[in-house]
Amino acid sequence: MHPLKRFLFTIYVIVAVGVFIGGLISPQFRARTDASAPLRDALLPPPEPIVVSVLYSTEKDAWLKDVIAAYQSGHPTLNGHPIQIALTQMGSREIYLAVLDGTEQPTLISPASSLQTSILEDLSTRKFGNPIVRAADCRSVVQTPLVLVAWKERADVLWGNTPPADVWKKLHDALIDPKGWEAYNHPEWGYIKFGHTDPLKSNSGFMTILLMAYDYFGTTSGLTSQQILADAGFRQWFAEIEGTISKFGDSTGTYMKDMVAYGPSVYDLTAVYESSAIEQAANARGRYGELHVYYPPATIMSDHPFCVLQADWVKPDQAQAAQQFVDYLLSQPAQEKALLKYGFRPSDPSIALDQPASPFQQFAANGLTTNLPPQIDLPSGDALNTLLDFWSRNVQK
Repeated sequence: MHPLKRFLFTIYVIVAVGVFIGGLISPQFRARTDASAPLRDALLPPPEPIVVSVLYSTEKDAWLKDVIAAYQSGHPTLNGHPIQIALTQMGSREIYLAVLDGTEQPTLISPASSLQTSILEDLSTRKFGNPIVRAADCRSVVQTPLVLVAWKERADVLWGNTPPADVWKKLHDALIDPKGWEAYNHPEWGYIKFGHTDPLKSNSGFMTILLMAYDYFGTTSGLTSQQILADAGFRQWFAEIEGTISKFGDSTGTYMKDMVAYGPSVYDLTAVYESSAIEQAANARGRYGELHVYYPPATIMSDHPFCVLQADWVKPDQAQAAQQFVDYLLSQPAQEKALLKYGFRPSDPSIALDQPASPFQQFAANGLTTNLPPQIDLPSGDALNTLLDFWSRNVQK
């Protein structure tokens, strides 16, 4: 062979081998084809996964695990690297406290509501000078409002078909009346028994005491730390209503199950999530009469935000993969499953709440409705922290 041809052929072989090896090494190439998989796997290790660690609240556990299984089965990738979702379940308050003190360093957090992200934004700004999360940048994936669930026979006596505009004040007066149900001509029912979860452990309890505070001050926005701390009448009123509750539960789901299992001997009415009421609606049938859902005149939404943390341990590719994962949670299949199988209101407004298979159709006779009363405005993180501390000092048992 002519020396020049031999030289050119050698150069060609070197370039071809280089291109081939480069293709094997390139994660993008690996993501596009499996044709070279046997040789690639024999020569090279697989591309490193991008691990997205998620701290999330318990209320959405079943739905989240369900949709993540579907997500991972599709072998999601980012720039050729497989995406792995690592879940850790915690209480909503535990989530922001663990992030704040550094015991947990997740990529994503998802407490039950924006109450917790507002607090974390406030506390992290105080501690670090900059917020580790911005509530405005979080994305709500599913929603469920706080409702009052009662045995209809008891609620009919208390307020008829619809709770009054000052429902929390009326409830306070009924609860502290030493005559109990005797004041309503039903002495056989004993004391009036109301319950909600521990605000320091469960988001629904936190939401409940926030609605109480707003109702006491006769407003739906602008609650301040000064109002909470300076009003002696509020302190007494609040302590009285909370003092009638024998046990503050740790979990909304457990509280709802207990109400269905033990009936009005334990609870006449409770404050829980709409989704928890839906979860137990079928189980309640035929037990202690009709279990009915009532919407307070002003409500608050548990909006399950997903927030990528703005922290030095979150790498750019993890942040990008996390956003890709949240996109999937907001996709139509995941959102429809949230509604039809788990009783959440989808964040996607295009999904009809009143479609034939919807729980809002199945349990309409139990008071479920797609229409919501006005929602309160979330106060500042400082006011929310003050309210929790106020409950801890004046009520916690």
